[in-house]
Amino acid sequence: METAPKDTIDQALAALAEAFPRRFEAAETEQALRDENAKILGKKGELTAILKELGKAPPESRKAIGEKVNVLKRDVEARFEERLRAIEKKRRDADLSARPFDLTLPGRVPAHRGHKHPINAVREDVIAIFAGLGFAVHDGPDVELEENNFGKLGYPPDHPATDMQDTFWTTDGHLLRSHTSNIQVRAMSLQKPPMAFIAPGSVFRRDDDATHSPMFHQLEAFLVDRRVSMAHLRGVLSEFATRLYGPGTPVRLRPSYFPFVEPGAEVDIGCVFCRKADGTRAGCSLCKHTGWIEILGCGMIHPVVFEACGIDSEEWTGFALGMGLERIAMLRYGIPNIKLFFENDPRFLAQF
Repeated sequence: METAPKDTIDQALAALAEAFPRRFEAAETEQALRDENAKILGKKGELTAILKELGKAPPESRKAIGEKVNVLKRDVEARFEERLRAIEKKRRDADLSARPFDLTLPGRVPAHRGHKHPINAVREDVIAIFAGLGFAVHDGPDVELEENNFGKLGYPPDHPATDMQDTFWTTDGHLLRSHTSNIQVRAMSLQKPPMAFIAPGSVFRRDDDATHSPMFHQLEAFLVDRRVSMAHLRGVLSEFATRLYGPGTPVRLRPSYFPFVEPGAEVDIGCVFCRKADGTRAGCSLCKHTGWIEILGCGMIHPVVFEACGIDSEEWTGFALGMGLERIAMLRYGIPNIKLFFENDPRFLAQF
């Protein structure tokens, strides 16, 4: 069997014993020191490699070589701990001698302030307008019973809005509300007239394109009292448009159908993008050159809804209106794509 000469192993041990202290001293950081230590004592380290050669040495020399290896190993470990303490002391001394910092002082670089999301800004403005008109805020759940979302609002069982293509159904008889009209039903079922409420909240539908999102925000407003008429509704709409879009904003109602109102109407305002200084509209691509833009739907609350909520439709009347806050914000700020509201790009939000 091939044997390693004793002198060769002794020379390797002597060379390592002479070199490793300089290598430890050259290590300036704890990580560098640990790397050097691993190169010597690790599984593939230099001293480990020498120790593997011990079996090839002459039998009578192995004990003496083994003792030298152990002495060198202890020396390496002791020098490692000594150098590690020296590095830690040097770092601590540098921290203590460094310039003091008062962490309570404000930063020198101006912080970028956050911005209110345009949906929240519009929501607060619309709520403030209706609060100024005497409406109180009413809330309701996002997960609703089918009865409150459709049944009590006069939707027939086969209405297209109840299909899976339009509504997110959860368990039997429950769904993610597709409009905030469920709050109207809950308020009228639990309270006695007269009442005037607004109901802002998130709604959910299976829609996804440039002007529609699967989750968006609506605001419902409804008033129930004696002898309420379309004239009252028209007055509220005119005042709302004036306060939101400025004095002189024209409003028109177009007949339309909704299951829960009769009569029902779509509400248009004079286009805010092509309005001239004299109040006329030149027509633009956003209003399809008509000078009008649709903003919400409304109407007189249907007697069927009153009856479903336990209110005498012979004694009480009322109106309801509902709007998408994303659409209001898009018209107010000239935003072309509804998806921009949900991407939360700081460059977009910083404009508001």
